[in-house]
Amino acid sequence: MATFWSRLVDWPISDIDEAGDDEVLVEAPDRVPGLLFVRVREPRSVKNRVHLDWEPDRRSRDEEVERAVSLGATIHEDHRGPEDRGWVTLRDPEGNEFCIEQQ
Repeated sequence: MATFWSRLVDWPISDIDEAGDDEVLVEAPDRVPGLLFVRVREPRSVKNRVHLDWEPDRRSRDEEVERAVSLGATIHEDHRGPEDRGWVTLRDPEGNEFCIEQQ
């Protein structure tokens, strides 16, 4: 999961983490919280407790949705409307929902 999210948000995985570690940090730019992934044995069984709304700054919303799908996400609900309004709800490879919004 850390690899998927690292590629999606274009933030590096911490230099101290290695493949197979039980905890992996995706390091964010200064003043922005990083994303820590902790391996758990149980599969996700209910709605995720944290929902990220991603607003891309280097690509359009639609380009970012296409890129997320190419990285392994799936579109869950499409709320795009006329004149570039709205958002798209996706699921990461483990089924956690997140949105990509228009900036």
